[in-house]
Amino acid sequence: MSETQPVTAPRPLLLADGRPAAEAWSLDPALRHLNHGSFGAVPLAAQERQQDLRAEMERSPVVWFPNLPPRLAAARRELAAFLRVDAGDLALVPNASAGASVVYAALAPRPGGEIVVTDHGYGAVTMGAERLARRWGGRVRTARVPLDADAGQAYEAVVAELGDATGLIVVDQITSATARRLPVEAIGAEARRRGIPMLVDGAHAPGLLPAPLADAPYDFWTGNLHKWGCAPRGTAALVARGPERERLYPLIDSWGAHDPYPDRFDQQGTIDATSYLAAPTALAFVEQTWGWDAARRSMDDLADYGAQVVGAAFTDLTGEDSRVDVGLPVPGMRLVRLPDGLGRTRVEADALRDRVARELDVEAAFTSFAGIGYWRLSAHVYNTPADYEYFAEKCVPVLGEWARFAD
Repeated sequence: MSETQPVTAPRPLLLADGRPAAEAWSLDPALRHLNHGSFGAVPLAAQERQQDLRAEMERSPVVWFPNLPPRLAAARRELAAFLRVDAGDLALVPNASAGASVVYAALAPRPGGEIVVTDHGYGAVTMGAERLARRWGGRVRTARVPLDADAGQAYEAVVAELGDATGLIVVDQITSATARRLPVEAIGAEARRRGIPMLVDGAHAPGLLPAPLADAPYDFWTGNLHKWGCAPRGTAALVARGPERERLYPLIDSWGAHDPYPDRFDQQGTIDATSYLAAPTALAFVEQTWGWDAARRSMDDLADYGAQVVGAAFTDLTGEDSRVDVGLPVPGMRLVRLPDGLGRTRVEADALRDRVARELDVEAAFTSFAGIGYWRLSAHVYNTPADYEYFAEKCVPVLGEWARFAD
C-alpha cells in the first residue's frame, strides 16, 4: 500500500454466533471470491430451501406442476415487497437479459425505427436491441457517455441521440463494465414527454439500491435478484407499467397464455421454478442476519477499502495513477485501472479473468472501456479486508509482470 494513502480497514460483518460471514455460504475456501457482481453467490439457507423444493417436485411432479402458479404468485408478492413495487407489475423471468428479450419481442413493429443505447450497455442486451432494429429495418444509435460524466452530461449525451425515428431507449441503471449509475429517472422523464418507450436494464440494482424503481418514469425495468440479492441463479424480475405491458408474454407459450399480465408468466410448462420460490429465503437471510441497510454499508466500505489498497499497489508498481474518476459511482462496486497492456478489449479482459482464476486462485472481474482495462471490484458481506490485501500483495506484482509481456 502506498504510504501517501493510508486507509483503515473496515470491520467485516459476522454471523450472529460470531463466525465469519463467509461460513453462511459454500464458497470454495481455496479461492478468493472478489467478483460477486458477475454471478452472485447463494447462501446455504437458500441452497437448502431450493434443494427441499426440488425434492418435493421430484416426489410428485403431477401434483407439483398444476399447483405451481399460485405458489409463484405468492413468491412474486414477496419479491415485489423487497423491490417496493406493486406485485401486479412484476413478472418472473430467468435473468435481466431475458426480461429485455420479452420487451423486444412485444413491441409493435416500427418500420425504420431507431433504438438508442449507450456505450456502457451490457453486450447481450445491446445485441438484442440490434436484432430488433434489424427487424424494424432501422438502426441502433449509441450515445457516448464519458466514464467521468456527471448526471447532466450523461443525460445530454443520451437525449442528443433522440429524434422522430426513435422507437425505444435502452439504458442501464447500473452499468456492468464501468460500475456507474446512469440518470435513468431524468432520461425516463424526457422519454415519457416525447412518448418514447424506455427499457431500463437494472441487472445490478436489486440489493445494491434500496428502491430501484421509486417514482420510475419508464415503461419497462428488468433486474437480477441472483446478483446482489443472493437468490438462486435464474431469478430476475420484469416490472412493466402502463398500457404497453399487456403486450408482454413469456418467450415460450404455455397454458397460461390467456391469463393477464403478470399471471401468464407463472405457468411455464416444466421449467424448474425452484429458484423463484427460494429467492425470498435468500433475501430474508440477509435481512434477518444483518439488515439490508447494514449489508449495503458493509459492501460499500469493503469496496472503497479494496479499491484504495489495490489501487495504491498498482500505483506503487507502475508509477502511474490507477485511480478512476467514475461519474455517479454506486455502492459496492469500484474500478481500478490496470497497467497498460492488460484487458484492453472485452476478449482480453475475459481471458485475464480466466487466467487469474486458474493461476492465482482468485475470482476477479476485469473489464474494458474505451480501450482501457480495469479491475472491477464488487464486494459482498462475505468479503473481508484480508481479501483485498491478499490481492494487492500477491496478485498485483504478477499482473504487473504479465503487463510487461503483453502484446
